[in-house]
Amino acid sequence: MRPPEMDANMDRQIARRLLLRGAGVGALGAAMWRIAPAVADPPLPSGADNPLLFHSPPVEPFVDELPRLPVLRGSELDLVASTTSHRFHRDLPESPAFGYNDLSYLGPVIEHRTGAPLTVTFSNRLGAHPLAADIDMSVHGAQESYRTDPPSSLHLHGGVTPPESDGNPEQLVFPGQDLVHRYPLRQDAGQLWYHDHAMGITRANVYAGLAGVLLLRDDFDTGEHDNPAGLPAGEYEIPLVLQEKLFAADGHQSIRSTAVVPQGSWEGGGVGDIGVVNGKIWPRLAVDRGLYRFRTLNAASYSVWNLHFSNGMRFWVIGTEHGLLDSPVPVRSLRLAPGERVDLLVDFSGLAPDETVELCNDEQPPFQAAVLGEVAMPVFCRFRALQSAGFTGPVPERLRGGPGQPDALPDLLTPSTIRTVTVSQPYELRLPPAIMSLNNLTYASPDIEMPRQGTVEQWNIVNITPDPHPIHIHLVTFRILGRAPLRTVDYQLANPQPALGVKWTPSAESFLAGPERPPAPWEAGRKDIVRVDGGTVTRIIVYFPTAEELGFDPDATFPRPGMSLSPSHSGQDGMQAAHGSMPHTDLQGYVWHCHLLDHEDHDMMLRYRLVRA
Repeated sequence: MRPPEMDANMDRQIARRLLLRGAGVGALGAAMWRIAPAVADPPLPSGADNPLLFHSPPVEPFVDELPRLPVLRGSELDLVASTTSHRFHRDLPESPAFGYNDLSYLGPVIEHRTGAPLTVTFSNRLGAHPLAADIDMSVHGAQESYRTDPPSSLHLHGGVTPPESDGNPEQLVFPGQDLVHRYPLRQDAGQLWYHDHAMGITRANVYAGLAGVLLLRDDFDTGEHDNPAGLPAGEYEIPLVLQEKLFAADGHQSIRSTAVVPQGSWEGGGVGDIGVVNGKIWPRLAVDRGLYRFRTLNAASYSVWNLHFSNGMRFWVIGTEHGLLDSPVPVRSLRLAPGERVDLLVDFSGLAPDETVELCNDEQPPFQAAVLGEVAMPVFCRFRALQSAGFTGPVPERLRGGPGQPDALPDLLTPSTIRTVTVSQPYELRLPPAIMSLNNLTYASPDIEMPRQGTVEQWNIVNITPDPHPIHIHLVTFRILGRAPLRTVDYQLANPQPALGVKWTPSAESFLAGPERPPAPWEAGRKDIVRVDGGTVTRIIVYFPTAEELGFDPDATFPRPGMSLSPSHSGQDGMQAAHGSMPHTDLQGYVWHCHLLDHEDHDMMLRYRLVRA
């Protein structure tokens, strides 16, 4: 059994988290429920009463069961976004939220076979936005009417998808309207996810609940108990949608983390103080004493996490976003950025009956959050071992490259083009005095990247900020070449950054501060998002496929939905006009962006086109 001092240490971490968020005396007594009885007026640690930070009301961890998200299958599906109310914790009231398909929060797990086309009719039935007061109308694309009639845009993250079905941020579907998405899914098995991508309010919509998982299966990784991969399935394969949140004093979801930023102003991202898994705060799960497969998604808006188990036990990474690795990679911790997914095997056979272990995080907040006094949100959920053995199969020795298995991952391709792109935070005269930027441009800039179809490119992503940024490129997958430290000050002195709006992508080759570090072994697979650490150059190898390979033209133009959509609800015919003078020009291409959703909204997202050679 785990020694009691280990449980006490976990309790102290949660108590410290609540205190340092400024929760005060009441939180101390509530959070230390297993350490000691509550006492009157205990002394607060230095700096605990932080007037700069908002905090969630104290709640008892590990009292709610981990929800099992429902599964949706079929070749023609409906996905309906609606306004709901959701109870995140036993002791909190229901909170206004968004959900898909009658779920009060998040969406169902879609399971589908690779190579089989999938048609999804997306319907926006949203009402007043749960976070209406926090939407900044100065952010590009946001409009006052979004508080009561929020648009949505359905993006299948990781989907190799025709541009008209990709969920372009300008492809707005307003309340009462529907849009049909057609996904060929001619791609490798893996873990995709779907979420809102509406211009200017992506963070608010996703935070409110518009996110879900899509598991893409093949003949090897079937998801059935007799799957040739020999992996846990059925009740032993569980998607984990990890988030961290803040809640207001009334128990409702809150997107504000600091009083420094006035309500209704863009914040830049805030660290949550409560862990949420599949829509429940600090849930618990009773597990058999065997092997489990956890399809794990960082669905947070802002935080990178260093995931590990409280007893330090080993677990295995068997896949990244786009399929299995050649062999399982044993780890005791891993860093997971927003938007990233990992396929994990966890063996609970070493636990004694009734022994518990927690999934934890000790990644400290980014610099700008730490300055305000933010500290790491320490825990997500607790697992308690049962008497039964469960899945007793072994951790596979190999997953690719053997008899009856998918081909091994190929060697990295040789690029024909090397492209430098930059991540920066130019300053403006505004509150807060910042904007997030790629290439020193804003979203509306016409100066976009235009890679050629059928070419291999190396993207050198230069991050001059102190914070990590997960960069996601729509349509394509890539492999990580490595990360090298950057002499950031020398780089900027030699290449002064011009005014915002002027493209700025100087080469960083002469300003590296050390050798390139290869990706972690578990990052070796196919990915669609990469963590770009502060003060580094991160290199990725990207293949841009041809129209013939894709089966569709990735550079085709397509109309904005707007007034061309037939509203399903009467009285909605003027919906598009009611939301301002949206352009009537056709759309074209895809986007690439930071997946810190506040940064994506303002304004760390650019368009790109995949043109014919």
